[in-house]
Amino acid sequence: MKYSSQAVAKPYFIAAIGLFVGQILFGLILGLQYVWGDFLFPAIPFNVARMVHTNLLIVWLLFGFMGSAYYLVPEESETELHSPKLALAMFWIFLVAGALTILGYLTVPYAGLAKLTGNDLLPTMGREFLEQPTITKLGIVVVALAFLYNIAMTVLKGRKTVVTLVLLIGLAGLAVLFLFSFYNPDNLVLDKFYWWWVVHLWVEGVWELILGSILAFVLIKTTGVDREVVEKWLYVIIAMTLITGILGTGHHYYWIGTPEYWQLLGSVFSALEPIPFFMMTVFAFNMVNRRRRNHPNKAAMLWALGTAVMAFLGAGVWGFLHTLAPINYYTHGSQITAAHGHMAFYGAYVMINLTMISYAMPMLRGRKAANSNRSQVLEMWAFWLMTVSMVFITLFLTAAGILQVYLQRYSEDPLPFMVVQEKIALFYWLREFTGVIFLIGLLCYVASFFVARNEAEATVPNAEPATA
Repeated sequence: MKYSSQAVAKPYFIAAIGLFVGQILFGLILGLQYVWGDFLFPAIPFNVARMVHTNLLIVWLLFGFMGSAYYLVPEESETELHSPKLALAMFWIFLVAGALTILGYLTVPYAGLAKLTGNDLLPTMGREFLEQPTITKLGIVVVALAFLYNIAMTVLKGRKTVVTLVLLIGLAGLAVLFLFSFYNPDNLVLDKFYWWWVVHLWVEGVWELILGSILAFVLIKTTGVDREVVEKWLYVIIAMTLITGILGTGHHYYWIGTPEYWQLLGSVFSALEPIPFFMMTVFAFNMVNRRRRNHPNKAAMLWALGTAVMAFLGAGVWGFLHTLAPINYYTHGSQITAAHGHMAFYGAYVMINLTMISYAMPMLRGRKAANSNRSQVLEMWAFWLMTVSMVFITLFLTAAGILQVYLQRYSEDPLPFMVVQEKIALFYWLREFTGVIFLIGLLCYVASFFVARNEAEATVPNAEPATA
């Protein structure tokens, strides 16, 4: 760690992992409720568990992105963070606001929560992924603006690099696009049209810029490849991401009442969306093959390569499977959508946060470059347990989705929804089992930072220091 202000990233990373554990626990609750409908009812109804599961995902990823930026930017800019105190203040505001929101979901009926938080003054609640009370959304805006100010001022006073430029564009886009969560028109078509400007343009647009910049930073540090080479790759990947991602929003407009031309535009540009993810995979492996440094943090290198591969499979391949309008006509809103969502979020955004935490936390905890060998072995076990589990979760949900589409929507004698759900329940049980394995892997990841903490850190003969 070169700069003392990078230490503000540590609480963000700790909070991110803690909320991640909570997200997976609620995912397991949801999985059981699919096959055992009365599980924890009425204490935690399905709709509440789902809100908590998805909201925890969003919040902990944002904590991870913020922590990554606070660690990355000072080192890239070669200057201390503009205001560490502001960063820590925003951390506590965001954490408390997020915790109170989750407690509100769990303890107050949603309609009562809307009334309690003054939703009638500025109605923004009730939409998927954007269920947060208006007051929470306002808090998120304040935190995002303070965060952007802190990062931008740091970049402006220090060295400018392509990595920080791309990161800053991504973070600015994240903040600006979130403002559409306050626009809640009465017309359902308009509502859905602009709702996707938050949800899609986050995860298939500006978040990919954040992903690319973090991955580039870690690869520069761990491989020693010339910065110019990495930056050229980054420019091309980001250009393709924006070209395909923005117009690719059209694949959400097929069936919501928008003009018919969106079926063509959405199909064409959505079909191109796997290209930047494939380029990211080639980029990561190319950088590792050309490395001029054997970095001692092998676990971080594994996470970086895994991010590129799983993002391509989840966001690219599984997204392509059902993105064309004639196919989406049958698969829309089925378990195939859930399969794509799980692997895409894990591959693209969960894994890049775990990559950055794996790389930065050893140095934030006082080590020179990496944890001990024994600690890294456990972390690699965590990688394989979580990643293989997610592959099987995706395969089981895909199988469930294919059967669902055939039995419920495509066959000559379609069956009722609940009859079909009973017929595919086996896949839900298998998904729950692999979810438990995933949780075990996550706990191994957490434990890896505490196992063999007093042992000497891993070294590589003739390796350059990590901060070179």
